[in-house]
Amino acid sequence: RPPPLSLVLLLRQPQFAMMLPLASLRLSSSSSLGINRRSLHSSRQSPHGSDKIVKHLETEENNENTPFDFTPENWIKAKAILAKYPSNYARAACLPLLDLAQRQYGGWLPISAMNKCADVMGIPPMWVYESASFYSMFNRSPVGKYFVQVCGTTPCEIRGSNEIMAACVETLGIKPGQTSADRRFTLLEVECLGACSHAPMIQVAAPTTANSDAYYEDLTVETTKAVLEKLKKDELPKPGSQIGRIGCEPATGRKTLLEKPLGPYAPFLEELDKAEKTAAQ
Repeated sequence: RPPPLSLVLLLRQPQFAMMLPLASLRLSSSSSLGINRRSLHSSRQSPHGSDKIVKHLETEENNENTPFDFTPENWIKAKAILAKYPSNYARAACLPLLDLAQRQYGGWLPISAMNKCADVMGIPPMWVYESASFYSMFNRSPVGKYFVQVCGTTPCEIRGSNEIMAACVETLGIKPGQTSADRRFTLLEVECLGACSHAPMIQVAAPTTANSDAYYEDLTVETTKAVLEKLKKDELPKPGSQIGRIGCEPATGRKTLLEKPLGPYAPFLEELDKAEKTAAQ
């Protein structure tokens, strides 16, 4: 399809003369090569995330008659969430309410839970569906008790995320996008989880446990298997760096700031030193 006439006239101006060949090439190259331009900008879809399906599909376990209501404890939390926003902006509570509902329901959102959130906020259900179908943090189909998400973005991939995924597949006996027959584990490759300095890493979402959405970082094949084996026993591995790193210091240990800072900019340190010495005595 030729470029719009207005664009052609604009590019014919002297200041844009050098851009015309490039613009023409960009507009025509994909069609001349038989490439679908849209596909060049599309991201892969998550088998379990919000973009698995655009429309709702009725199933026996996911329909408008699926029983859902907030527990008494979560009703208190829901009211506290709503109280943060003016009544005419109740829609702002959509994401935290959906998160609360998802955690209560074992890690995924049936349509009845979305309808309940809409009713609580006094907004059309479609507004809730829009949010639930947009954000990948919401699962609109069932997932396992332990939702293992392996980061596969560039920093993690460079540091061995493919080997980490292979270890997960071997240990759990399922492939990415699958849920185990007993619904204890779901495995998925995801995009950046924001722990690049501690790559490779996985996130384990377990809404019914104390360590919900725990990060396990600085993984090796061996430590990955160890984490998953503990989860198989319903034991909760200690989250964070699996090599004992603190913060974002180098994996080989800190190289700078090895001594306590001194000077008038930190007078409280003198009192802290005195307190430490007194406690030691």
